[in-house]
Amino acid sequence: MTDAQAPQHQTPEYQAQQWWKTDIIDMRPGEIRYRGYPIEELIGNVGFADMVWLMTRGELPTRAQSALLEAALMSAVDHGPQAPSIAIARMAMTCGSSLNNAMASAVNVLDDVHGGAGEQAIELYQSILEHQIRGRVLTEAVERGIADWQRDRTRIVPGFGHRFHPVDPRAPRLLQLVEQASSRGEVDGQFVAIAREVERQLIAMKGKPIPLNIDGATAVIYAELGFPAPLARGLFCLSRSVGILAHAWEQQCQGGRNKGPMPKGWLWPYGGPAQRPVPDRA
Repeated sequence: MTDAQAPQHQTPEYQAQQWWKTDIIDMRPGEIRYRGYPIEELIGNVGFADMVWLMTRGELPTRAQSALLEAALMSAVDHGPQAPSIAIARMAMTCGSSLNNAMASAVNVLDDVHGGAGEQAIELYQSILEHQIRGRVLTEAVERGIADWQRDRTRIVPGFGHRFHPVDPRAPRLLQLVEQASSRGEVDGQFVAIAREVERQLIAMKGKPIPLNIDGATAVIYAELGFPAPLARGLFCLSRSVGILAHAWEQQCQGGRNKGPMPKGWLWPYGGPAQRPVPDRA
């Protein structure tokens, strides 16, 4: 049987076309459409946050949804050279890397410990919501959710506490925006209520402030907007990439060669054996 005689789904051309299948972009010579919208109509009419929503969710957001997503994305762009991802980007530039290589090196360390707390916080919030759906009041649901998390995952409750800030200056403003949106009926407000109760109970348990941090606050927004938990990490990578790019570019402009994690002349503590001769192995 020749290709002309074969059923369409068996022809090499059809099989090649089906190798990658996507609902995201339709492109052919002279035409580009994202989720069905012509690019020339999107340009100048929607912003970057709108496009993030469109590409990941399939539809354009409302203005209210776009405003909250924008606030979350811009709030987490940078936290200084002491953040491992930023430090890595700057060190990479002093080793002769290009901007894209420095950015890739930095984004690659945004994982479970540095960069993953937002995703984990959404998982925690959603587990608490499940307890509420089963009939528990908020205080009981949060108590059970925290206990389950610490038993099954880790003693660290994601999204709360900060090693530098007694109160993370970004979190209160983000929660205020969510609560204002909730009062207008733009979001439900259930996740901001959960986050506030988690914070209250952690303070009561520890006897000291364990405030909501940027990961916990942006997780509230992403959860209120209906983003699946894994996308929260991807959105954080998008956000922090702005700071990574800025620091990499600044380091390139400043110059410097082979800058490591510690200044020249600073040495690490050594705890191994004292100096000793190599034994005669003959």
